[in-house]
Amino acid sequence: MNTKGKLVSVIFVGGLLSLTAPPVHAHHAFSAEFDAEQPIELKGVVTKLELVNPHSWLYLDVKQTDGSAENWGFEFGAPFSLKQKGITKASLPVGSEVTIQGYRAKNGKDFGYAVTTVLSDGRSVKTGGAQDAPDAQAQGNGQAQ
Repeated sequence: MNTKGKLVSVIFVGGLLSLTAPPVHAHHAFSAEFDAEQPIELKGVVTKLELVNPHSWLYLDVKQTDGSAENWGFEFGAPFSLKQKGITKASLPVGSEVTIQGYRAKNGKDFGYAVTTVLSDGRSVKTGGAQDAPDAQAQGNGQAQ
């Protein structure tokens, strides 16, 4: 095979490999978005669960002292790791009450990182997935609502 033929073969194989490679998702470190100095513990009612890569999200209404509700979003780990821990849409149905222990977003908005989630059946599940996230210090130390 001549040099031109080898080059065409390499390009063809490279093209095939790029078609079969898994997609690459942008990923961020815990410290890029969340504040390890602001642990929180919130109880609320599930409004939505998004099992998507690279991070799943749980949204819940948190009752305020005036009776109104604020909708919070919490970053979870990847869907596959959550499924291995028993977390599915069936285990977190809309309307169920959960408690989240984790950390608040740096921007101060109603978002956080969920280290541990206590389900309505009482199970406590590690729901975070970031390798650089601290363990939940929220219990007893954070802002409880």
